Amino acid sequence: MMKFIPYVLKTLWRHRSRTVLTVTGSAVAIFVFCFVGAVQEGMNDLQTRQESEGTLISFQKNKFCPATSHLPQDYNVQIGKLQGVKDVVPVQVFTNNCRASLDIVVFYGMPPEKIRTARDFELTAGSWSEFEQHQNAAVIGQAVANRRGLGVGETFSIGDLSVDIAGIYQSSDPAEENYIYSHLEFLQRRKGMNGVGTVTQLEIFLEEGTDPVAKCSEIDDIYRVGPVETDTRPKGVFQAKSLGDLVQLINMAHYLGYACVGLVLSLVATTSVMSVQDRIREHAVLQTIGFSGSQVFRLVMTESILLSICGGMIGVGAAMFVLQISSLSVGAEAVAIAFTPSTRLAITGTIVAAIAGTLAGIAPAVHAARTEIVPALRHA
Repeated sequence: MMKFIPYVLKTLWRHRSRTVLTVTGSAVAIFVFCFVGAVQEGMNDLQTRQESEGTLISFQKNKFCPATSHLPQDYNVQIGKLQGVKDVVPVQVFTNNCRASLDIVVFYGMPPEKIRTARDFELTAGSWSEFEQHQNAAVIGQAVANRRGLGVGETFSIGDLSVDIAGIYQSSDPAEENYIYSHLEFLQRRKGMNGVGTVTQLEIFLEEGTDPVAKCSEIDDIYRVGPVETDTRPKGVFQAKSLGDLVQLINMAHYLGYACVGLVLSLVATTSVMSVQDRIREHAVLQTIGFSGSQVFRLVMTESILLSICGGMIGVGAAMFVLQISSLSVGAEAVAIAFTPSTRLAITGTIVAAIAGTLAGIAPAVHAARTEIVPALRHA
């Protein structure tokens, strides 16, 4: 059938307005499908990374937002002495919004000497020495810098909190680039709060082979009758709990993705039906000069698949480009999910478009292949 591709393209070009509208509609639908998929990709990536890290988060029990959790900072000394614990890092968290938000700003205050060992990222601009020497300095993720248009040496303010940007970092984890790291004491002493001696949470790094579930129970048992009870969980479980409501919304968004696939199928099917109706006599002539019904079937199917794949590729390309340059993320309770473009998502979008085009073309192609020659030639 490859030799008939020029004929198919000429046929589509003959009705260029209809072709352009169908391709555009398919592209928009696949664009939205990819955006929905990018959120799920980000969620899956976040869970996979945290499950493999062997890190625990200890939070104040019965608290749901970083602003309400106040653990004694000296808990890190006793926890650090437990068997199987490699390191404990006190963390003060500040966020502009505990609810689900597309523009969440999250500050992590940590001892400067701990940041480089507790996090796996590298500065692409600025210097660590500049950050370590100034208590009001911060290093920010590339995604935050892109969204806010920030650079090294500038001041970033949100509410009563202002920091001087000493560096911009990149990470292999897209979600990590949505955070801002500052000095622990700077956040503890910020305006309106005197939190010296308390922290939002403790990050507990385990030695290889340590059972995280057993260690969580051991830590919580120690402080069950302490001044402040702890709720300790593996980091992945802790983040999943923080994102509970948001995860449900993301799962519901799958239906939007399915609706987009249905839209592609409907658009391409409608165009194929109209094309077959307009060319009843043309198909009859093709059969008269020797085309079999199966060849006419394949011609119509080729048109349908080409329309859908063309729209799909445009939609996938546009989605990947926008996702790459926009650094979008959604978050809740100081945990961010990055909209993650990936090769797998691009391939999935293209395959979905091809399948939709195939399904959409079957009925019109069968109708064209079964056209009776004589009645079709009499068709006005």
